[in-house]
Amino acid sequence: MADDGDGKLRTEEGGGAEGGGGPEEVAGSWLGGGGALDMLLSLAFVALAALLAYQLYRRWAKRSGAGGAAPASPADALPRMKRRDFTLEQLREYDGARTPRILLAVNGKVFDVTKGSKFYGPEGPYGIFAGRDASRGLATFCLDKDALRDEYDDLSDLNAVQMESVREWEMQFKEKYDYVGRLLEPSEYTDEEDTKDHTKQD
Repeated sequence: MADDGDGKLRTEEGGGAEGGGGPEEVAGSWLGGGGALDMLLSLAFVALAALLAYQLYRRWAKRSGAGGAAPASPADALPRMKRRDFTLEQLREYDGARTPRILLAVNGKVFDVTKGSKFYGPEGPYGIFAGRDASRGLATFCLDKDALRDEYDDLSDLNAVQMESVREWEMQFKEKYDYVGRLLEPSEYTDEEDTKDHTKQD
């Protein structure tokens, strides 16, 4: 900037202004020029886009198990179970503690709930149902071990509302988990050889 003789200041480009330049000129000189501001904003945008892409990749990798990670749950490592019938004794073997597979029965039907091991595993909130007939506990909304019976439970003492609840639970399990067989009544497996044949199929 130079004095042009009138008491006004002029810039190198030839423009004159009183007091040393307009607001654009002051802001530009304070930030080091318009190019620096643009560059700073561009870098911030690139950093934000990179962070977002990284977060999306982490979510995708967690869901798909990318990168050679171990299976997400024990259910992923186990082959699908073939359909068969179970006695109460055979069902108890699948409690998640003795074997990684977790089964439970609802209304005479056996479901593989291994993929829900966070809920039905030994440490889960519903672990009490693992390897057992859960019908009575689900019908009465009771998580006490005393509510479950060690022998076959025909549910004949449940009222209509409780039986409807059992049927609703059965439908929910059918939608979410694999149906793997029936829970046999004692009259259906009185023959000792028949029971041994079921055990061999594992």
